[in-house]
Amino acid sequence: MTDSDSDGKPDKGGDGFASRLLVKDGKLTCEYVDADGQTLYGSYDLVPLLDDFLDQHPDFSYRGARATIAVTGYQGAFGYRISNDYKEKLGDEAFAQACTDARAVADALRDLRERNKSTKVFNSGLGISLFRDNSTRTRFSFASACNLLGLEEQVLDEKKSQIAHGETVRETANMVSFMADVIGIRDDMYIGKGHTYQKEVVDSVTQGYKDGILEQKPTLVNLQCDIDHPTQCMADAAHIIHEMGGLENLKGKKIAMTWAYSPSYGKPLSVPQGVIGLMTRLGMNVVLAHPEGYEVMPDVVDVAKKNAEKSGGSFRITHDMADAFKDADVVYPKSWAPFAAMEKRTNLYAAGDQAGIDALEQELLAQNAQHKDWCCTEELMKTTKDGKAMYLHCLPADINGVSCEDGEVEASVFDRYRDSLYKEASYKPYVIAAMIMLAKCQDPAQTLKALEERGILRKMK
Repeated sequence: MTDSDSDGKPDKGGDGFASRLLVKDGKLTCEYVDADGQTLYGSYDLVPLLDDFLDQHPDFSYRGARATIAVTGYQGAFGYRISNDYKEKLGDEAFAQACTDARAVADALRDLRERNKSTKVFNSGLGISLFRDNSTRTRFSFASACNLLGLEEQVLDEKKSQIAHGETVRETANMVSFMADVIGIRDDMYIGKGHTYQKEVVDSVTQGYKDGILEQKPTLVNLQCDIDHPTQCMADAAHIIHEMGGLENLKGKKIAMTWAYSPSYGKPLSVPQGVIGLMTRLGMNVVLAHPEGYEVMPDVVDVAKKNAEKSGGSFRITHDMADAFKDADVVYPKSWAPFAAMEKRTNLYAAGDQAGIDALEQELLAQNAQHKDWCCTEELMKTTKDGKAMYLHCLPADINGVSCEDGEVEASVFDRYRDSLYKEASYKPYVIAAMIMLAKCQDPAQTLKALEERGILRKMK
């Protein structure tokens, strides 16, 4: 779906991307030119990939939608995690295809927008967002995703709603969902609470739909919970895939998900947990590095180990940042709070123990201060693969001498990767839009074809 050279011939490739989409032998296919200049034909991009999947699995469906998988919500491919029974029913092949399809749809939506073609698949509809923690990138990414598809966004402010007066989750979920196609929720502050709340919302709207209260069942997009940050991690994966020239090139690559010092307290565990869960699924050699006492959830570690075994990748834990960085292809230095401490904080908030909360905060800040040497430095970056590892961060980063005196990363490192980090973040709106589209469109391949053929300009040139 990319442009051709001025002579009408396809661009030379070798970058993992198809040059153009065309009809060959009565079937849509992609033309791809490899690094040697050889022209190849096959399913190298979105539409042929999905068409091939439909041919192979004509009876595959989710709630009557062809080639559509529940990719959002607490039981979806990009929800907090997959239940064993769900994945067993789906099968490893179909599950892997779900992950691939979501990335492919995100790429296709981005391609259409970059070529000034409208991607509005809804003539009306509502996207509801609920952020129970501060947010910039994810908040605007969700709003952008809704707008991209033609949905209006409505922010649910708990302080200005009846929730503040004790309204039940079931009542709130049903009352805000009458014309809603999607609900996006970020609830990451309290261990054991965020995912539980999202599940309760899903159960409530499901029951409302069954009872005939709602004309449709809204799709839940997990915008971050206490266990996972699926939209961020999918954006991270999309960035890595494009930088490395294709999903297949991630196999065997080393990614270091490392703790890094921050002068602030209580940062969520959801990003490192999401990263080790997803990247092990993609066959990468994942190293989780943190000082002793900064463990993540044991269940997530178990998931990462099982994923690595199935994908042919690997997973290990180290308490040495230098060990994690050595020969790494990708590094992801990011601060997070200890799992055990976050459990304790949740219990203190439940008990209304403000003195205990204040004491825990001071304890954790002092604990963090013992590990100021856990910083992404120029010296550490030199030890990565050829000294040129990708540097990732979900942002905002704690930058030495800029946002704080001592932090996660040296300013010179951050500045060198600034453009790449912004590009990494730019995938998130398209990932969220892909999740919505796969859940709501009966035939996503046909929908994308129709958008391409319709060719309505997003804005006048």
